[in-house]
Parts: sequence; structure tokens; C-alpha cells
Amino acid sequence: MSSKKKKNNKQKGKNQKKQQKTTIEERVEKQKIKEKEEKEISKTTENQEENTEKKENQSEKKLESKPEEKKEEKKEEKKEEKKEEKTVEVKEKTEKKKSASEEFIENKQKKRKRNLIILGIVTILIIIILFFSIIFAVININNNKIIKGVSVNNIDMSGLTTEEAKKKLDEKIEEQLNKKIDLMYNEEVLASVKAEDIEFEYEYKDEIKAAYKVGRDGNIFKNNYEIILTSIKNKEIDVKYTFNEELLNTIINDLDTSIPELVIQPSHYIEDEELIIVPGKDGVVVDKEKLKGEIIENIKGVKTEQEINLKIPVIDTKADKIDIDKIHEEIYKEPVDAKYVEEPFELTLDEDGVDFDITIDEAKAIIEEEAEEYKIPLKITKANITINDIDPSAFRYEVSTFSTNYDPGYTSRVNNLKLAAGKIDGTVLKPGEEFSFNGVVGKRTIEAGYTDAKIFSNGEVIDGTGGGICQISTTLYNAVVLANLEVTDRRNHNYTTSYIRAGRDATVVYGAIDFKFKNTRKYPIKIGASVGGGVAAFTIYGVEEENEYTVKIIPIVTDTIPVTTQYVDDPSLPTGSEVVKQYGSTGCRVTTYKEVYSDGSLISKDVLSNDVYKAMAKIVRRGTGYVAPTVAEPEPEPVPVETQPEAPAPEPAPEPAPVPTPEPELVPDAE
Repeated sequence: MSSKKKKNNKQKGKNQKKQQKTTIEERVEKQKIKEKEEKEISKTTENQEENTEKKENQSEKKLESKPEEKKEEKKEEKKEEKKEEKTVEVKEKTEKKKSASEEFIENKQKKRKRNLIILGIVTILIIIILFFSIIFAVININNNKIIKGVSVNNIDMSGLTTEEAKKKLDEKIEEQLNKKIDLMYNEEVLASVKAEDIEFEYEYKDEIKAAYKVGRDGNIFKNNYEIILTSIKNKEIDVKYTFNEELLNTIINDLDTSIPELVIQPSHYIEDEELIIVPGKDGVVVDKEKLKGEIIENIKGVKTEQEINLKIPVIDTKADKIDIDKIHEEIYKEPVDAKYVEEPFELTLDEDGVDFDITIDEAKAIIEEEAEEYKIPLKITKANITINDIDPSAFRYEVSTFSTNYDPGYTSRVNNLKLAAGKIDGTVLKPGEEFSFNGVVGKRTIEAGYTDAKIFSNGEVIDGTGGGICQISTTLYNAVVLANLEVTDRRNHNYTTSYIRAGRDATVVYGAIDFKFKNTRKYPIKIGASVGGGVAAFTIYGVEEENEYTVKIIPIVTDTIPVTTQYVDDPSLPTGSEVVKQYGSTGCRVTTYKEVYSDGSLISKDVLSNDVYKAMAKIVRRGTGYVAPTVAEPEPEPVPVETQPEAPAPEPAPEPAPVPTPEPELVPDAE
């Protein structure tokens, strides 16, 4: 305190010296002005005395002068009067100057006083601020808790120690990661997403330290400013996160087959000697980017609900109009004769010529009327020389082959397998040409000969036209991968199937989901297909190249998804009874690898796909119907509960490979 008094006394001394200096300067300046005024007054007085003396002399002269000199005297008098007037003016000006000088000095003194007062106030404020800052800093030095207003990942950490904050963050993040997000459309759940489904993970390490350092990482003034600002505006520290975008895209893309109002674009395919055109249908498309962002935000969000309903955002979309000119341009071909030379090797495939058998205008007139499909007659011109005419063994090299098993007793499904395989059998692809399953097989309709068989629909196995088609696309997919060709479009099923291991399937839905691949070999390839004796098989033929490779497909189940039970009230059953309508199947997550070998040596191993298969719910019908009243004697027998035997074991999948976790149950003969 003594040092503080000394400082104050020293400051007062300085202020007094300044004031004394200012007073001396003012006195000197006043003295100068006074001396100047006295000189001017003295000079004026002397002038007046001289004028008076001159007047007296003149008056004396006038008495003595002659009359003719009177005129000149009058002139002189006038001159003297003017001089006097000027003298008076000078005196008045001098007095005015004196008054202005005094006023200037007075204003200057007032301004100095005002500045001194302001300076004093500012000094006092600085001292007060400094005083309280020191007290504030001293108080916070001993505070080992996170200051008010700091949040980590939208979780308030105010007033917590670092250990408490870490514990709270762990608990809240665990809650976030256990959330289930139901994707809703028209009040119906079409899919569900959890953080683990897309491998969502937080990467938090130094965020708690960063939260603790707020208000402690600078000088006293900076820290105090940050503490006050944070308590008013709050400070958010974000936590980094990662997720598997491919898995999220798969979940979102699968919605295309679940939304009933989905827009359908026009399509066309050739059936015998007719071009079948299917018109488009206006509808909606999923706003996939928006939905992706909303899913991530809901996983990260601070909502405490463990089950969140998220409405699927869609965009109203009009289907494209049928463009006859464009379709004609796509299908039109001139016939090409085959040519095959062994040395040097040259192979030209035969191609049939294709053209409309009517004019373009007539074709446009056909599509003017509304119809479910339009048929345009085609003119097919056969090639004069086919590859078989030259050498049936042009495609004698077997690039790859693959087969799956089916139940030959399931006749309606077998019919669909044979129809689809027959469409593909004999298809030839030139180098770089892309194959489209939907484009080659066409729409699966009753008119095309397809029958009802088991399909997946909204979490259940039901009958649907063309059931079993996916076994054909799946079998072909495996043959294509084993041939080391480039797959350009492929999706897995929503649920596991009995005819193939999870991770090796390829689903198709006409107008929505296609299976496509490209011939990446140097020469044309030919696809052979057969269905019979409980075996569906595909073989890809081509020309042997200098470097041929062996491919292995290895699916690894990384996680399983347990079955849930869904109860459906059924008034047709007595209360208390239960009937299993559908036996569920477990879901799983699968990473499938593609290994490529050359002469027995592994040259590459790549991830072929990351797939998620939902668990199919077990559906139980629960009786809510009338129960007859019971009598006291005898005791009534309990109402029997209807049960069914366990689901049959799935057929063994071909080419089994070791899997580190158990395989899920398979749904027999669906899709």
C-alpha cells in the first residue's frame, strides 16, 4: 500500500508542476499583450498631442494669415479631423483585439481544465478495470473447471472438470451412436439407419483439453475478455467424425425400390421382331444429398430420443417424353458379315441389320395414344455370313463359368429362370461394349410369359411376377467378376438369399435397378446360359489372350444383425393363440474382396463391395378374437398355440469360403 501511495504522490507532484508551468506561461503571455497595448495607447496619445499642438499653431497662424489663405487652412483642418477619426478607429480595434485575446486565453484555460478532468476519469477507470481484472484473474487461477458457455459436440461442459467432461462426452456420444433413425414415407417406415450401419465414428482426443483452455490460454486481459465473451455468446468445439459413404449411399439407393410414387423413365427393348416401348410415369425422386445430410445431422444431434422418425425428402419429377428419333438412332444397324482369320488374328462379329418396318411419322403416331406399352414393328436383315458359318470354334476359349442351384419342383420360378436366361444366351459383346440386364431381358410381365413366384417386398416374402429373376442376374454377376470384367452397376439385395452367399448377389428391378458390366477384354466375348436339372449356369467365352488371370471372390461377414419379432393382431384367431406367419432371418454386414492371381501368384486384392443386409422380421399373428366363456368344472384345457417347424436349412452356396463370423439365416427361394 505504501508503494501505491508513493506512486499517487508522485503523480500528484507531476500534475502540480504541469499546472505551475501552465500558469507561468499564461502570465508571460498576458504581460506581452499588456505591453503591446500600452505601446499602442502611448503612440495614440503622442499623435493626439501632436495634433493638438498643430491646431494651436494653425489657429495662431490663422489670425495672422491673409484672407486668401483661409481656404488652405480649412483643407488642413479637414485632414486633421480625418487623422483623429483614424486614431479613434485604431483605439477601438486595439480594444477589440484585447477583448478577443482575453477570450481566447479564457477558452484555452477551460479546454485544458476539461481535458484534465477527462484524463482523470479515464485514469480512474483504468485503475478500476486493472483492479478488478487482477481480482478476476486471481479467482480463476484456482478454478479447475471448464468456464461457463463452453460446449463440445453440442454438449454443455460448463462447470465440469476435465474428468467429468470426458465422462459426460463418452455417455452422450454413446447415446448418439445408439440412435435408430427410421426413414419414413407416407407414414410408413421404409428403412432404418443406425450409426453402426454406416460405420459412423467420432474421433475425439484433444477436444476436452481445448474446452478447458478457453479463458486460460493468453494474458490476463485476453483471458478475462474470452471468459466474459464466452459466457455471453457461448463457444462450440466440434468433434471430428467419419462414416462409410458407400454404405450410406447403398441404404439410400435401396429406397428407389420402396417408394411407390417413384418416377419411371421411358424404356425400350427388342422382343423378336418388335420394339417394345414402355412410357414413363411422373412421380418423385429421392433428394439423396439432402437425405444424406439429414441422416448425419440426426446421428450427431442432441435429441435424446433413441428412435427418430425422419421424413424422406423427395422432389416432384416429370418423366421424359418418348423420343422416337433418338430410339431409332439407337437401334438402327446395317447388317455386318462375320470375318475370322487366325493368322494374324482378326475377328469381326456378324450383326443383324435392324430398322423400323414403318416410317418415323407412323411410329410417332402410334405413341400419341395413351397405352401401357407400344409395339413398333421391326425389319430384321440377317447377315449373309455368321461367325458359326466361318468357324464355330471362334469362341472356343472358356474365360469363366459359374452356377447356382434351384428347386426344380418350383415350376413357376423355374419358368422365369429359363425365360430370362434364354434372353441372355448367345449375347455377344464387342470390346468396350456395355451389357444391360434390363435392356437385354426386358420387362418382366405376364404377357412376356413370366409367372408369379416369391419376391422380397417391404420386409416380407410375397408372390410377385417374375420371381427368381435375381438368381439369373446373380449367377451372371459372379461369372462376370470371375472373368475379370468391369462391373459398372450392381446392387445387393435388401435381405440374404438361399442360392448365394451374402456379398455375391446382384438384384435387379425393371425401371429402377439394373446390372451392367463392360467387356474390358481385347476381343469380343460371348455369353452362354443354361437352366436345367436344378442348376442355372453362365459361361463366358472369348479368345485366349497373352495374359490370363484367375479370380477369387471372398466375402467376409463383419457383423450380424439380429432378428426382431413383429406381432400383428388377428381377430380371426382366438385370444391367446399365436401363429407364425413368417420366420425371420438375421441380417449382416459383408465386405467382399476380389483377389486376382497370375500363374498362382497373388497380384492384387481389392474390395469388391461393402454390403448391408437387413434382418427380416419374424411376423407372428396374435389372436384377438372371441373366446367362449369357461365353466368352473371341469377346468378348461389351455388353448393350443399353433406353431410351425423351424425354417429349413438353406441350400449350400457354391464355392464356400471360410468366414470369421456366423452366416445369417437365408430366405429360401426368394428373388
